[in-house]
Amino acid sequence: MAIVDADVAAQADWSPLDLAAAFLDGGARLLQVRAKHASSAALLDLATAVVALSRRCQAVVVVNDRADVARLAAADGVHVGQDDLDASSVRTLLGPDAVVGLSTHTPAQLDDALQQPVTYVAVGPVFGTSTKATGYEAIGLDAVREAARQSRARRRPLVAIGGITIDSAPDVLAAGADCVAVIGDLLRTGDPTGRVRAYLDRLTL
Repeated sequence: MAIVDADVAAQADWSPLDLAAAFLDGGARLLQVRAKHASSAALLDLATAVVALSRRCQAVVVVNDRADVARLAAADGVHVGQDDLDASSVRTLLGPDAVVGLSTHTPAQLDDALQQPVTYVAVGPVFGTSTKATGYEAIGLDAVREAARQSRARRRPLVAIGGITIDSAPDVLAAGADCVAVIGDLLRTGDPTGRVRAYLDRLTL
């Protein structure tokens, strides 16, 4: 999951839409659009544009936090956090076929998430990260292993996020995660297209 974070993009002198295009050109087929400080109108414009780009290569797009924007932008779904609209309400709003992801940071949150109508659950931060202040300590690979065990029992894919790099991603998948969500490391080299390709090469060996 390549995360198109508007703030991180700006820090690297990329427009969010150009960054999304670069990720898609590199082979990413699951994007999350995140713009924590954008107005609703700006987020809708960005999400709509990213969805249009993604349709050309049949990529999946989820919008961070905002189920209303996801619906208006015709995105595939939404990724919500612990303080956002609850997953049941999101499901009611977006329908049975929408992708609904939910972030968790503790065993209790994970257990609760697995009882909700979500498509996948996310756990993190796996490692220390500076791209998002979650208020939670890094959980480490042992917690990913336990989360994977629980998510498999409930038949929910597990997305791991937080401080993941191209070198640590294989270990995170080996611990049981089905997917890694990456933000900062995709911009580390200044070539996000090449970095996505490098991830895919590394993780599909």
